[in-house]
Amino acid sequence: MPSNITEKITIDENENTIEINKLVKKFKNFVAVDSVDLQINKGELFGLLGPNGAGKTTTLNILATLLPPTSGDAKINGFNLKEQNKIRHSIGFVFQDSTLDDELTARENLDIHGRLYHLPKNLRKQRIDEVLDLVELKDKENRQVKTFSGGMKRRLEIARGMMHHPKILFLDEPTLGLDPQTRRNVWNHIERLNKEENLTIILTTHYLEEADYLCNRIAIIDHGKIVAIDSPDNLKKTIRSDTLVLKTNQIKDLVELLQANEISEFTVFENSVNLATDKGERIIPDLLNLASKNQVSINSVELKKSTLEDVFIHFTGHQIREDQASSADVLRNALKATGRF
Repeated sequence: MPSNITEKITIDENENTIEINKLVKKFKNFVAVDSVDLQINKGELFGLLGPNGAGKTTTLNILATLLPPTSGDAKINGFNLKEQNKIRHSIGFVFQDSTLDDELTARENLDIHGRLYHLPKNLRKQRIDEVLDLVELKDKENRQVKTFSGGMKRRLEIARGMMHHPKILFLDEPTLGLDPQTRRNVWNHIERLNKEENLTIILTTHYLEEADYLCNRIAIIDHGKIVAIDSPDNLKKTIRSDTLVLKTNQIKDLVELLQANEISEFTVFENSVNLATDKGERIIPDLLNLASKNQVSINSVELKKSTLEDVFIHFTGHQIREDQASSADVLRNALKATGRF
């Protein structure tokens, strides 16, 4: 914990909020973060998009000084990673797993956080009122947290992360496990914080829709490496505008047929082939005729406009993996391998 939140900290407003240079984190032979370079600007709502276990949480933990890097360096608000207290004073962190005390009220949870950051009593009371208003929980301040819904708990955790006026807020999978309606409600609060507080927000997510809806820029991360970075719209423009999904029980025959006709921009899955094209509807009849003449049965054809899922597949060669162990499980297993857990 920071030693004293009242310590005077000067932040150079002209610098990038975050600068990451060749950041590496290894746990024995497991490379969790693989030579990451990244710059995040002040006021950005920036997303790290990738499957569970891709290195997103580990990257945030290094930036928050919770884990030391194996090599490389980073600056957060102008401070290098060795200036731990200064970094911790200037950031807020909402963890993937809840760390609220369910037996306490919303106000009591925030009050404890303020005390840990040595906020004076009057400032602490004022700030609790402000952050509860920000997340629209002021009328629930005296209710025990165990009576809260999942979405309310998430909003309270975001409020807690804002207690000490951070310059940067880290959100690790902020809507994990929430239903779609509650997830969108949390998105609205994240957007509001970013715009009204001019707050730099870095979030990790494996939800494609979340990254597309919220983020000014996205870094796609897979197996510890950043494979693409840009705005959601620009990322979609990097690939063909249309995708034809051809479902068949004759995958091998269809692939050979496409290759024989010098069609190479496609991705193969278990029971379908995704074909990138600029022509969309116009080439569907030709493809079906070609398949029919060569006795390849096509079960169905679906035309899709480019999405972040297509971008992810384009850059990684596979669909986003949501069924793997959580980031916390991956980190825990890596630490076990080193004998440190």
